[in-house]
Amino acid sequence: MTIGILGGGQLGYMLALAGYPLGLHFRFLDPSPEAPVGRVATRITAKFTDRGALKKFAQGLALVTYEFENVPVEAAQFLAERVPVLPAPAALEVAQDRLREKELFRKLGIATTEFAVVANRSALDSAVEQIGLPAVLKTCRMGYDGKGQWILRDAQDVSRAKDELLPERPGPATKRPKAEVPPQTVAFILERFVPFSRELSILAVRGRTGETAVYPLIENHHREGILRLSIAPAPRLEPAIQRMAEDAVRRISESLQYVGVLAIEFFEHQGRLLANEMAPRVHNSGHWTIEGALTSQFENHLRAVTGQPLGATSAIGCSAMLNLVGDVPDSSEVLAVRDAHLHLYGKRPRAGRKLGHVTLRASSPGQLASRLGELSSFFQRADFCLDAALAAQPPLRA
Repeated sequence: MTIGILGGGQLGYMLALAGYPLGLHFRFLDPSPEAPVGRVATRITAKFTDRGALKKFAQGLALVTYEFENVPVEAAQFLAERVPVLPAPAALEVAQDRLREKELFRKLGIATTEFAVVANRSALDSAVEQIGLPAVLKTCRMGYDGKGQWILRDAQDVSRAKDELLPERPGPATKRPKAEVPPQTVAFILERFVPFSRELSILAVRGRTGETAVYPLIENHHREGILRLSIAPAPRLEPAIQRMAEDAVRRISESLQYVGVLAIEFFEHQGRLLANEMAPRVHNSGHWTIEGALTSQFENHLRAVTGQPLGATSAIGCSAMLNLVGDVPDSSEVLAVRDAHLHLYGKRPRAGRKLGHVTLRASSPGQLASRLGELSSFFQRADFCLDAALAAQPPLRA
């Protein structure tokens, strides 16, 4: 069976590595001639909007999935006329628009931070009046890893942000009631800034028959909008919080008739969860599952889309995953730490680029903290968030 994957980055690379032991074959389509999957599978280098390339790509495939949520929905729909596309393009369409995401969460009774749509410059002033400051201004589309987001703390920040907004639209369009603004014209969304205690994510996998398996919640630490450290299972976790997250991800996956791995990111605030965003694919915060869970997120995604039984999602002890961003350490220094696992993606170094990750596994939180402390000085830099993570959770040392 040959599976087509839209996007050829590290997530696709790890999907292929998980799929080969299952007897699967892969074909990728990605615009970049340097996409990492070229080392492990056939890669068609073309734009996602190139219909001739899409037709060639689809020939002989059993199904298509994606590892990148900013694939044009039109491309997924075009392929869906020729071959099954899982998850369905409808899920991709929702996940690409923060307003649609928030509306879906609200419709399903899943709590979010307060938000307002911002279609133009004058709408920002009214949105700020409604939401208050501090707030976070986000592009509705195409933002990830902290891109397309601005924290507004005062009037000066609001004034600077207006330079990023759409110009005023003349005529009747400016008089349209806010509730009737078509989603495609909404460029930004303003969210109340939440003084959250931590960021959490949950991954679930849903099969073709509707069976669902859920991984334990993960605690995530970001710097400059990029994930630097994940700890799984999340420490200091009340069972009610895990149940809340599982209920949310099940509601979303069922409402979309979803097939595959789905990730939901949350803020934990005053003992409850606020849904932030979703990703219709395998997720960076789930890399720990390769060594730290009975079945990795990558294998389970492939099991789901091919109609196979899902694998168990239980954690094996405790894990920490550290992203290697912009630079990589000496391999021997990482591998000298017991139960450390190094994954390099074969990318050229560049500031802000994810080049690999390291997963540490241990039998207890205390042992995990000890092994994190054994990492070389390369990992003691602030951008790995180790000090903040360990200082904020004394039980990890217990």
